[in-house]
Amino acid sequence: MASLKIIRRKIRYAIVYGLVRFLIFLSNLMSRVAWLRFCGFLGRLAYPFAGQTRTRTLRHLTLAYGKEKSAAEIRTLSRRTFEYLGKNAGEMLRATASIHTLADLDKILVVHGYENFERAQAKGKGVIFLTCHMGAFDLQVTVMALRGLNPNIIGTPLKDPRLNDLLWDYRNKHGAIAIERGRETFKMIKVLKSGGSLALLIDQDTRVKSRFVNFFGMPAATPVGATVLALKTGASIVPTYIHLGKDWKQHMHILPEIPLNVSGNDEADMVYNTQILTNFIEQQVRSHPEQWVWMHERWKTQPGEEIA
Repeated sequence: MASLKIIRRKIRYAIVYGLVRFLIFLSNLMSRVAWLRFCGFLGRLAYPFAGQTRTRTLRHLTLAYGKEKSAAEIRTLSRRTFEYLGKNAGEMLRATASIHTLADLDKILVVHGYENFERAQAKGKGVIFLTCHMGAFDLQVTVMALRGLNPNIIGTPLKDPRLNDLLWDYRNKHGAIAIERGRETFKMIKVLKSGGSLALLIDQDTRVKSRFVNFFGMPAATPVGATVLALKTGASIVPTYIHLGKDWKQHMHILPEIPLNVSGNDEADMVYNTQILTNFIEQQVRSHPEQWVWMHERWKTQPGEEIA
């Protein structure tokens, strides 16, 4: 039975990998806007057949907005979430083959607030880009890499080695450095102490060191890596996010550094500052709720189950 499951998994991964490669090829046979419209259509088309993914999206949107929006508004928002998931996933697929230079990227993406990064970088203690799984979030790493920042991006490896290699080769090809989540902590500290930069996402419930903080008014197990690294090294935490605008451009926003509270109580500082960072993420999700990953089990871990 176990071997049959392994065979099925391999077949499923092979189909997904083949589909991804085909979509990358297809994406460059039409104009970018036509491609994004097509991907949005695929997202809407997938919605009625999405089963558990659609159910989770509706449940999480209801948890977050049940007191603010009607059931009909939440259903509409859930459908738009699938539409934008298609558009932004399509954007990232197309970028793997169409983005080679900063000039290529500037045609589709506008950066707002780059001076906020420059101010933080001038301190010489390293910069932690704090971002979230919103919009075509991987393009932010492309921006940093093509601007010569050589960012270290922390991520969880994909289960299929071929898909994982495809993703990490894309992240690495412009100068970004992919680091597997949970490993090489010393390397990350060294990068920051030498004035380098890291990109971290803390808006998912993952099996890493976490603490419970409020997210949309509910306790959510949240990775504390950004806070811990900043407190250890003195690095600046610079928040960023990206969204697809009505003008069909991707808009990356770099906001002013978030100052951290340092009281001398390590545990209290870790929780307090992680809450401050999570407040920023919630604010951006509320600004563009249709472009966040509501299908993720953000509130899955229960108190006592988090990794200490």
